[in-house]
Formats: sequence, C-alpha cells, structure tokens
Amino acid sequence: MSVSSVAIIGGGISGFSCARELRAGGFTGELTIIDPEGLPYDRPPLSKELLTGEFSTDDTLLAPASWYEDNNVEIRTDRADRIEPDTGRIVLESGAELTPDAIVLAVGGRARRLSIPGGDLAEIVTLRTKDDALALKEKLTAGTRVAIIGAGLIGAEVASTAVTNGCEVTLIDPAPVPLVPAVGHEIAEVLHAMHAERGITCFTGLPTQIRAEGGTLAIDLDGAHDTEGPHLIEADLVLVAIGIDTYSPLAASAELEQEGGILVDAGGRTSNEKIWAIGDVARLRNEDGSLARRHEHWESAANDGKAAAASILGQDPPTFGSSWFWSDRHGVHVEGIGSMTEPGHTVIREKDGKPQLAFRIDDDGKVIGAVAIDGGMAVRAARRIIDRGKIVDPADLANPDIDLKKLAR
Repeated sequence: MSVSSVAIIGGGISGFSCARELRAGGFTGELTIIDPEGLPYDRPPLSKELLTGEFSTDDTLLAPASWYEDNNVEIRTDRADRIEPDTGRIVLESGAELTPDAIVLAVGGRARRLSIPGGDLAEIVTLRTKDDALALKEKLTAGTRVAIIGAGLIGAEVASTAVTNGCEVTLIDPAPVPLVPAVGHEIAEVLHAMHAERGITCFTGLPTQIRAEGGTLAIDLDGAHDTEGPHLIEADLVLVAIGIDTYSPLAASAELEQEGGILVDAGGRTSNEKIWAIGDVARLRNEDGSLARRHEHWESAANDGKAAAASILGQDPPTFGSSWFWSDRHGVHVEGIGSMTEPGHTVIREKDGKPQLAFRIDDDGKVIGAVAIDGGMAVRAARRIIDRGKIVDPADLANPDIDLKKLAR
C-alpha cells in the first residue's frame, strides 16, 4: 500500500514517536497529529514534577512548536469523533473531515472510574491529562485530607507529592502489598513501607460507597484491615488511580477488533489494513494467536510508535529489548526491567540490611527481570544480561561487592 498521507490521533509519547520516526525515516507526505489538547506532551510528569511545581506546562512538551513547523507536521487541535471503516474518513468534532492513506490511533486509555454508589460524584477526580494535573495541583494544599484509591505507580507518586505538600493522606488498595506484579514482593514491601514512614495512613480494602456530605466525601470501606477493623474514611478530596479502560469508541466506530485493547500485529497494524494502533490502547496479538500483556509504560509506548512508523514505511518492525519502567516517590527512584512474574525464583541484593535490588531467574537459570531502588546503573547492566540471555551465578547477583557491569560483559 502506497502511503502519501498519515493522520495520527493522539498526542502522547507514542503518537509523537511515530511522527518523529516517520520523518526520520524519509516520509515526505502529509503528516497530521490530531489532539484536542494541542501540542503533544509527556505524561510521566503529571504525577510528579507538574504536581510539585518543578515543571511548567511548557516543560512537559515533547517538542517545541518550532519542531512541528520545521518538520512540516500539522497539529490539529480537535477531537476525532468517528472513523468510517470502509473509506477511512475521519470525522472531527468540529465537523471537519480528512481521509488520509494511513491512520494511527494513539489515543491512550481512559482513567477507570469506580463502579460503586457515588463513584461518579463530580468531586472524585482522576489523573490522566495535563488539565487533570493542574486542577489537582491547586487542591493539594497543606491540611487537605486526601484519599487515594489505588496504590499503584500513579497513586503512590501522587501520595508522595501530597504528603510533601502537607496534606493528610490516606492510601487505599485491595492488595496488602501493592505493586508485587511489577517489582516483586521484596521490593514492593520496602516501597510500601515508605508510605507509613512518611505519615501516610494505608488501608487494605475496597470502597463500597462514597457519599458527599456537605464539603466532605465519606468513603465506606469493606474489608479494611487494621487493628480497628472496617472503616469510614472522610476526605476533602478523593483521587481514583485504579488503572485505565482501554475500550476505544473511536476504534469501535472503525469496527476494529478489541479485546483488552485494540488488537495489533508487531508493527501496530489492526484488523483494518489502513489503521494502526499504538501505546496504551494497543494489545499485541502474537503470530500464534495468543494475546500479549499490555505494557503501560513510557518506553513501550515510544517503541510502539517506532514500530508503526517502520510498518507504514514498508519496513520490518525494529527489535526492542526487555520492557523498562521507572517511578519516583518519597525521594527514591525505582527502575525495573523485564518480568518479575514469570515462573522461577528471586535473588535479592541488599543495602543497609534492606532489599535494594531484586533479580528474577527463570527455571533455566537465565535472568528475566530486575528491579532496583536508586540503582539505575544496576538496572542498565541487568538489561544487558537479560537481552543477551546470560546465565549468571545467583550468588554473584546477590553479592553487593560484585560490580554488575562486569557480570554483563
């Protein structure tokens, strides 16, 4: 299929990465990015630097306006309303229409809401966009009672920022130790303990109802575990951080296959040969028909954009190494690579008597995952070990006196 025009719907890292790689790969045709928020911006700072005030909104931009002018990329500040499956015509909210040769869906997911009585109250907020972050920033003031439902990456990062701002923070999650699938049990325990050390109240349980009573939100918890049993939590602000909904009405309008995301091949191509999907909204269907787990992380989304650009240009998709992510909370930096959930066992490297590094070893003795607290160099070394399929003595991995860079050679 000859492609002379491409429309990318969505201005996150995956959409921007696709546009950048198309131009870098020699594509000279019409290139448009459609997003109601305008210039593409980075999402990780929303729960960190933008909330703390370290970043302005300009600091979150993935490229200045001049980059789009210099690279002849049109930014359309509009929302795609539907895609006609037969013609590939995109109808925008403004009523404008365009029919590119190739469409790339980089729309991300929608913040999941609570399916409980009161879960749709206007006072309950989520964090998915720049405007969400700016509105939340204004509310995270000293003395504000903040309840955060969901202690995953975003929930934990916002909790850290809120307590730094002097808020009274309550963190609620159904898991006694959140983030075990991402970082393994040992590192997850260390990270979760930091919340209490900073004065955050943590509950294990599920909210069953939220009521607005005057200026207060009352949260009923079922199965909250502490010395006093179930709780009623009162808050001035409730943030829900329980993941995303990947169902895309836009993809549905184009009659694309969806199952926990828009189904795509290794190059991001969907069930419609004119449409690609990348980033959080996409889910890889392997050649054997099995469905891969989605990686809702920055690097994975950026790589999706590169793969889709290659596919549109008629090239084989590039090969990427193990998936990588990072998180910042309570003054520490966490990085992870690969998988900590595959069958095998875990090897721990300690610092000052606490787990600092965790390695996942499969049944064949290969390192398949690693997570570190304030150990970015160690994770980079672990990435080389993982991507090369090296077998390393577990005793060497556990020994803090042995340089991981030497083990990666």
